[in-house]
Formats: sequence, C-alpha cells, structure tokens
Amino acid sequence: MDAPSAGCAFEYLIETLNDSSHKFFNIPKLGGTKYDALPYSIRVLLEAAVRNCDGFLMRKEDVMNILNWKTKQSNVEVPFFPARVLLQDFTGIPAMVDFAAMREAVKTLGGDPKRVHPACPTDLTVDHSLQIDFSKCAIQNAPNPGGGDLQRAGKLSPLKVQPKKLPCRGQTTCRGSCDSGELGRNSGKFASQIENTPILCPFHLQPVPEPETVLKNQEVEFGRNRERLQFFKWSSRVFKNVAVIPPGTGMAHQVNLEYLSRVVFEEKDFLFPDSVVGTDSHITMVNGLGILGWGVGGIETEAVMLGLPISLTLPEVVGCELTGSSNPFVTSIDVVLGITKHLRQAGVAGKFVEFFGSGVSQLSIVDRTTIANMCPEYGAILSFFPVDNVTLKHLEHTGFDKPKLESMETYLKAVKLFQNDHNSSGEPEYSQVIQINLNSIVPSVSGPKRPQDRVAVTDMKSDFQACLNEKVGFKGFQIAAEKQNDTVSIHYEGSDYKLSHGSVVIAAVISCTNNCNPSVMLAAGLLAKKAVEAGLCVKPYIRTSLSPGSGMVTHYLSSSGVLPYLSKLGFEIVGYGCSTCVGNTAPLSEAVLNAVKQGDLVTCGVLSGNKNFEGRLCDCVRANYLASPPLVVAYAIAGTVNIDFQTEPLGTDPTGKSIYLHDIWPSQEEVHQVEEEHVILSMFKALKGKIEKGNKRWNSLEAPDSVLFPWDLKSTYIRCPSFFDKLTKEPVALQPVENAHVLLYLGDCVTTDHISPAGSIARSSAAAKYLTNRGLTPREFNSYGARRGNDAVMTRGTFANIKLFNKFIGKPAPKTIHFPSGQTLDVFEAAELYQKEGIPLIILAGKKYGSGNSRDWAAKGPYLLGVKAVLAESYEKIHKDHLIGIGIAPLQFLPGENADSLGLSGRETFSLTFPKELSPGITLNIKTSTGKVFSAIASFENDVEITLYKHGGLLNFVARKF
Repeated sequence: MDAPSAGCAFEYLIETLNDSSHKFFNIPKLGGTKYDALPYSIRVLLEAAVRNCDGFLMRKEDVMNILNWKTKQSNVEVPFFPARVLLQDFTGIPAMVDFAAMREAVKTLGGDPKRVHPACPTDLTVDHSLQIDFSKCAIQNAPNPGGGDLQRAGKLSPLKVQPKKLPCRGQTTCRGSCDSGELGRNSGKFASQIENTPILCPFHLQPVPEPETVLKNQEVEFGRNRERLQFFKWSSRVFKNVAVIPPGTGMAHQVNLEYLSRVVFEEKDFLFPDSVVGTDSHITMVNGLGILGWGVGGIETEAVMLGLPISLTLPEVVGCELTGSSNPFVTSIDVVLGITKHLRQAGVAGKFVEFFGSGVSQLSIVDRTTIANMCPEYGAILSFFPVDNVTLKHLEHTGFDKPKLESMETYLKAVKLFQNDHNSSGEPEYSQVIQINLNSIVPSVSGPKRPQDRVAVTDMKSDFQACLNEKVGFKGFQIAAEKQNDTVSIHYEGSDYKLSHGSVVIAAVISCTNNCNPSVMLAAGLLAKKAVEAGLCVKPYIRTSLSPGSGMVTHYLSSSGVLPYLSKLGFEIVGYGCSTCVGNTAPLSEAVLNAVKQGDLVTCGVLSGNKNFEGRLCDCVRANYLASPPLVVAYAIAGTVNIDFQTEPLGTDPTGKSIYLHDIWPSQEEVHQVEEEHVILSMFKALKGKIEKGNKRWNSLEAPDSVLFPWDLKSTYIRCPSFFDKLTKEPVALQPVENAHVLLYLGDCVTTDHISPAGSIARSSAAAKYLTNRGLTPREFNSYGARRGNDAVMTRGTFANIKLFNKFIGKPAPKTIHFPSGQTLDVFEAAELYQKEGIPLIILAGKKYGSGNSRDWAAKGPYLLGVKAVLAESYEKIHKDHLIGIGIAPLQFLPGENADSLGLSGRETFSLTFPKELSPGITLNIKTSTGKVFSAIASFENDVEITLYKHGGLLNFVARKF
C-alpha cells in the first residue's frame, strides 16, 4: 500500500521532512533505543507495519512484535505489505486474468468495474516466452506456432546456414574500411554501443543490422504468444498501477535492478522505503541496492496485489561484518566468491543476512547485487546491504536527479535507514555475527591441468616448482632436477629470446565467464594501460588474444579508453565466440615449437576461460592455468608463471628501473570509478530509453481498451475463470459438507509438484483431450506454463503428475476411482462426474501435505475440481494458507491420529458442519457413512484467515469490497 491506511493507529508519528512538502512516519520515535538496536532490514519491516496498521490485516500487536524483534524472532508470524510487486509473464498471467474476471463479477453484482485495480504498483516483465526456434549454428525444424490462430507463424522459414566468410572483408553490411588499423582509429565511435541495441561490427565499430536469428525468434515469439501479449497490453491500458515491460527488453531481475527500483517511494507526497516481492527467484538482487525483496509464489503476489499482506515468520538476522582491506591482486569476482563461500559454511539457511563493517564500502553495487543474487547458493532468504554513500553515487550514475537523491538521503537518515561507516546511533544487534576479513580472500589461479586445482598467486612459483618435481599425474610433470633450469634460445622477428620451463606461450583474455561483472575486464584494461605507460611490453612470440563474450564488453573497453592499450600489448579482439577455451588457438611459431621439443620444455598457457585440461589449448603446451583477466595480462608481460610477483619484477622501464606488479595493478577504487562512469551510466540510459520507446512489434500490437476484457470463447490461452461464478454481494452462512466422497487418498510428503500442473502436456492427459477437441495437434499443445491463463487446461492438469501415488490405485499414476460407478478414471474426469452428480469432495492425506515450492494452481486446481476440504496429518504452512485463500478448509487429524489409526478406508462418505462462530484452532466433529464419528482441527490460525474463508477465499473477499 502507498499512503497510510485509513484509521492508521500511528498517525501521530507522521512528520514533514525538513522544509519540504514530503511527509513520512518518524519510526525511531516509536522505539527509541529498541529501534536503534534493530537490524536495518527489520526496520524496513517495521515501517511497513506502522504505515499499514489498520487494526485488522495489520494489528498493533504485529507492530510491537516487530519492534521487539530481539525476543520475538523465530517465534511469531508477522504480516508484511511490500511496496510493489514484480511478475514475470508465466506467473503473472493468472493473476491478471483473475483481475479481469473480477471486473466481470463486480459488474454482474451491480458494482463499478472501473474501481477494480491492483492495490499496489505491479510491474510485469514478458521475459519467459522466448524459445530458440532459430539459431545460426544449425538448421532448425519449423517453429512451433503454439496453437490458436497463429498458424501464420509457422510460415517463417528457418535460418539457412550461410557459407563461412571472413569477417569484415567488404562482404558484410559493415560500411567500414577493411584496413587492419581501422580498429584503433574508430574506437571512439563505439561509445554509442550498448546492450540490446544494434550490434556494431567488432572490426570497424560501425552499426550492422540485428542478426537474422534475433529477428526471426522475436517474430515467432510475437506470433506464438499473440493472445497473451494482447491481454497484457490490455491490462497495462485499463488497470492503474500496472506496467508491462514488453518482450525483448530484458530479464525480470535485471529490469528490476536497472529500471524499476525506487529505493525510496514517493506517493502522494508521502515517503517510505521501497520493497518488493515477486515471482522470480532472482528478486533478491535488489537487496544490494538497499531494497528489501525476495521471491514468493504466485498466490502470495496476487494477495499483495489484492491489498493483503504476505505472512512470514519474524526472521533471524545474521550480521556479516566485513573488515580489513582486500589483497592487492584480488578482483571483484574473488571477493564475491570468497564471501559466498564463507556464508555457505556459516549456516544461514532460512535467515536474513545483513552486511556491515568498514569493508562494505569497498564493494561496488555490482559486487553487492551479485552477492545478493547468490542467496540460493548459501540458503539465505535475502542478503541486505543498507543504503550508503556508494549506493547514492551509483544511483546518480543511473539517472536519479539531484533533488530526488537529496530528498532520499535526508529521509533515509531521518528514519535511520542510511548506513554510515561510523554509525552515531549505535550498531544494530544481530541474531549472530560472522566476521569476514577481506584480507583473508586471496587471489588464485587454477592449474596446471585441472580447473579444480586452485593455487594462490603468492604460492605460484613454489607450486610450479613442485609440479616439475612430482610424478606425472594430475599436477606433476616429472622433470629431472638437473634439467629444470634448462633454457633454449630462439630467434623471433629479428630478436633473440630464451624459453624455459614455465615460459608463457599462450595468453588469452576471454570474457565468456566473466562478462557478468565488468570490473575484471576493466581491471585488465587498466593494468594494460599502466603497463604500456611504464614502458612494459609482451614478448612477440606469445600468442595473445582478446575474445569478448559480447559486443557490450567491447563497448565498455572502448568507451573507457583502455582498448588501445590492450591492443598495444597484443591483446587484439579476435571475435565473439569460443576460441582458446576449446583449442582454437592459432598455431605457435615454428621457432617456439622447435624450442619446446628440443628442450622438452613445460611451457604454459594462461587464459581467463573455464577449461584448462592438459593439451586442450595446444598439444605442445603442457601446463595451462585459468586466471582472472588482469592476471592473464600480468603473466603475459612477465613471460613466465615461474615468478613470485611480490619479490620479482615484471620487467624494467626504459631507464632500467624494475617494475613490479603492485606498481601497475589498478586499485578497486579506480576500477569501480571507471565501471560506474563508463559501464553503468550508458547501460542504464540505454535501458531507460528502450523501455520508454518500446519496440515496433509491441507498439504496433493491436489490443482492446475496453473496461471489460472481450474474452474470445475460442481461445485456448486466455479464458475467464470460474472463481466468481457463485459470488453474491454478501457472504452466505458457511454451508455444511454433506456426504462428501474422497477424491484422492494420499500418503506423506505430497508436494505441490504432485498437485500443480507443470511442464509439457502429455498426449494422453485430460488437458490434451481438451486441446485436441479444439482442433490443436500435439505440437501445438505448448506447456502448462504457457497456458496458465486458461483455467480449463490448468484444472485438467491438476493431480496429473505421473508420480502421484493414490492409495486407491496402489501404484504411481494420475488416476482415481469414481466410487458411485466404480470406474478408474483420470482425476479430472472423476471430479467432473462428481460435480455433475452434485457430490462434494475431500482429500485424505498424511504428513506435510503441500510441501515444496509455492504454486498457486496447487490450491486453485483442487478448488475448481470441487474439493471442499483437505484432511491431513500436517501441512506445509504456505500451502495451507493458499488453501484458505482459495476457499478450501484445511482440516487436521488430532495429534497421534491418522486415517489408518481411525480405520478409515477412504471409500466412506464424510459429513461435517461449521459452527456460526468459527475461532482459530476450533475442533470439528466429522461423521462417516459407516457411522464412525471423530474429531479434527480446523486449522485456521487467526481472524483474518477465518474472514477470508467465510467469504469463500481472498478473491471473493476483495471483489465484495469493490
């Protein structure tokens, strides 16, 4: 919710920010020293609780529980109202379909459908629809049009394999000259090149058209998904608070990080912290910007859109104190992976992690978001970096104007959400604190034969010497002691050189595994610049190369001015693709080959790729090391891996002065500054322009703008769901469940994967029969994910998992028994018969029913099958909440009891009545057709859940409010 809730109990905390018109809740006044001791992430939860306290969905008791986090953590459930929601298209379409259907229901009951809108800002990115129907590598089969009226998409012809041509020799659409010197002279022109824009020829830096593969795949995407895209466009037109990011713009988490993030919300002159939940697992990236956010299931996001909070156990917060300074030769990737390793070992699963300490300021925003994005690696719910000066500087480069930044900083400091190196308000107290000394993270390389054999750079010389001594094996070369100092002279390009064991003969900077973090490539460029300025060079016999992973890498190397220096050292751009990694290295010179054979030398290749198995780069190069891009450049300048960078110089300058690696190694501050000024700025400007401008296909896509969506009855993708078919203006009294049959008799640990439709649609399934009857062929079925906007398909896919074990059947199969007829049928077909006969249904289950990932159709599907209640030994809490939210009663056997102990076969019918006044945890009596009577717990935990159930679920509850 944006502004304070009506009747907010904490209005007395509202103040005006300095002399501005902005208002805010001055939360520190509520808690005093208690507030100062709260972790920053908990302060965000507390602010949202205070702002949304209405006495019902958010109670004063909830607010005080959060304020008393120190004693309440892990012991209480608290509601949370995120500031906004982020959806991707697969999980977003059922939510938007429900809102469209709600408009229909409100109109039917005499209300104004124009009042139906999501309660909070909702951004939907269409980024999960793209399939690779065409590639430049091989001729593909004709694309799958995906059904419906989209058969014209199938007329596109697959991309033909073109004869291989040499790049840019007057044969392409590049208008540049073919002079080999053109690269350096035109490098400045590349400053306009940014991600997701027309590619520039890497040799002349001139624009060329988008690859045919991209255009064809996008054309098929718009054809295959036309119905869904038209629906999304209608949604963005008629619903307030809904913004759709069209296909071809970017992935959900990147767009969220680079464009959608507010950091501080400003609604109706009211300021409050940005926070987000969404249906993409990478939502956690935004915690690196000081925005509280994490991934949840579709039904939780829909609840937030409907104006309800999500519920979470007040989490433990692990404080991660970063101290010390990074080692001189450590890169950002070393730091990120080192911190991730520490967190994985610390045991932070299911907890918040929050970073503090003097070392935090050494991490760039790219580093922070990368660490936050790796939460699945170490199991934390999120990793939070409070806003600080580094954040503000980053936001300045991403397009936030100065007044906005000043207002943001003032507000965050007023509510003590701004982290200083020396916090005057005292340090937060954490559930536990783990310390990571950045100085303990050491730079390393991998080799000489396997990527898993890591060697600290400081130990490189001694380790290589040990490898020469060891027997031939994973690391050893077994060179006789008397031959380990042998050298062989070579004459190359008019000069004499000496090769020895450890001499570098291949050096390749490859960004395929590093371009996700530009800092390491920029570090290599800055190192090259300083080396050239110091008069250092790379010996000409070393095969050097630069293979960027994308045009974006070339862009920022060029715009930052370091590309010419890399070229000066021999690291010329050779193209965009796998090269050295897969053994596609240019042949070594005859002089080098002869010297290696003559001296039986263990020469070396150094590359920043991910494979270094013996002989992979070249059969005469026996030792291969994986290193960061700047270390590749360093070892190329040194000419050997048999060097101790701390005590031995790389070379000498023209005056004869020794130049050590520490003399030319760029500091992290230098790298971060260049990264912000030359990478971040252009990238964010480009994305903003792309989103605001849109693309031709999206802009020209026709879509209705009517108040109600014009449902196409022939559509197999978008259908008005039946959730509101029996909606009345006022909730009716709870009806008894009489003579209900058991649809399924399940055991323990039935997961949402067993229940919810997922994956491809099996040809023999009920969903397949439905689609076939509408004229679709199996190749047009698409997937359940693509058809989540059609409840008829999704209901037929519920309990359709081939691994489902129904005790009535006795083996895994998506089948059950229709007891009135005795037939064994697909679950849907049996449920359909029961509904025609007016027979209610229940499900019997064991322990942990509904465990696994949160899935909205694991609750929606059973509801549409006619299931009125589930009777289980225990539930996964999230799924139990979903059942209540859709209108299914979660009943629980008494402790120590289950179907077997009560002598239930599942073939009986079951009856129960609800009292007029339900209360949390009330015990109900259930009577079977055999005359047995037993008790079960109605597993409602609070008055909100009871209210939602009485309304028939949250959809009906919200529809009635309209």
